[in-house]
Amino acid sequence: MNAKTMLNRLMQGLPMLLLALSGCSDVPPAVGVLEEGGEVAAADYPRGSHNGRLLEDGEFALELAIFETGVPPEFHAWATYKGMQLQSREVDLEVRLNRLGNEIFVIEFQPEGDFLRSTSVVHEPHSFAVTVEASYQGMSYRWNYESFEGRTMITPELSKALGIETSIATAATLQQRVEVLGSIVSNHDYSRSIYARFDGVVKSVSVSLGEHVDAGAPLVVIESNESLKPYTITAPISGVVTARNVNPGEQAGNRLLLEVVDQSHVWAELAIFPAERAAVQQGAQVTITPTTGGQPVVGTINGFANAVGAAQSLIARVPLENTDGRLVPGTFVTAVINSGEISVPLVVRREGLQTFRDFTVVFAKVGNEYEVRMLELGRQDADHIEVLGGLEPGTEYVTTNSYIVKADVEKSGASHDH
Repeated sequence: MNAKTMLNRLMQGLPMLLLALSGCSDVPPAVGVLEEGGEVAAADYPRGSHNGRLLEDGEFALELAIFETGVPPEFHAWATYKGMQLQSREVDLEVRLNRLGNEIFVIEFQPEGDFLRSTSVVHEPHSFAVTVEASYQGMSYRWNYESFEGRTMITPELSKALGIETSIATAATLQQRVEVLGSIVSNHDYSRSIYARFDGVVKSVSVSLGEHVDAGAPLVVIESNESLKPYTITAPISGVVTARNVNPGEQAGNRLLLEVVDQSHVWAELAIFPAERAAVQQGAQVTITPTTGGQPVVGTINGFANAVGAAQSLIARVPLENTDGRLVPGTFVTAVINSGEISVPLVVRREGLQTFRDFTVVFAKVGNEYEVRMLELGRQDADHIEVLGGLEPGTEYVTTNSYIVKADVEKSGASHDH
């Protein structure tokens, strides 16, 4: 059985395997399970008038919700006693969040009209074990519950079988690239224009348009008008005849008769648009791939055209060796220009990225548990992307087969519910 077939079979059996594991391991409770105040189905806990989680102890009740409309996420709380709304200044409240990895965050509150408002942001993901402590008229109240989202547990054995691999989020050097389009053209440094030395009658032309000639080969015989003696023009270089403007019996005059181009040397002309100009410099390395297929070739930008092209593009020229003749003038190419290196303090591998709700995420790994980390992203290269927020340096996160972890998180139903 090959590796692909094995992985497909494991994926088909993943739900049953995880279900079996959940019955005999310390899998975190589902979202909304209250440890005090009675058993409540996942995400089906008692709610208050503001659609928040309703916590009750005798005649005292507290409604706690995460508010995130137009502001960064924050806790709002409303308190009642004997069913009557209490003034926010009458209640003292503190919430402790225990995140994955036993990270404790203490959230304090201040009065805000008829409710209490947290003094700090409740950062994503909203996945934590919660301890709520409130006091009113000398009486203390305490609740504990778990509210997990984007979290699952996978045993080391199953993780290995599914090919889940991880890496450590750390600093890196990004290779900055600019992708452009262009075409192959003749290199004018290796072309020769052929004129008659003396005016006269063209007696014979030995070459045809598109024919390859060797250096020194006879091209045209002309009978001089002055001496009436014939002389022969030979090929100054080896190459292809790309222009033929003469036939026997014509006067040679001072016009262009023939052009010979050595196509073992060509240019790639690349269109650099205004938004990309600052990033592209002379001397930059370029990887060029013909649209007709085949292996890419590597060259260096040696200069720019003196005038702009279509859509205000600047033409960059890359000299290329073409001894095998594969790069035919007129062929379209794609090109990747290495525009520099940037050292950044934190990156993740692009292969580990997944979507979760409206976020781009990776899955952090702590022990046997995996949980989303919502990322704020910056610059990138072919392999890595800069992380500006949402992930701590040194975090272990999933790279290979992260989609498997996403699938299990979605199956578990650990949702964004407050």
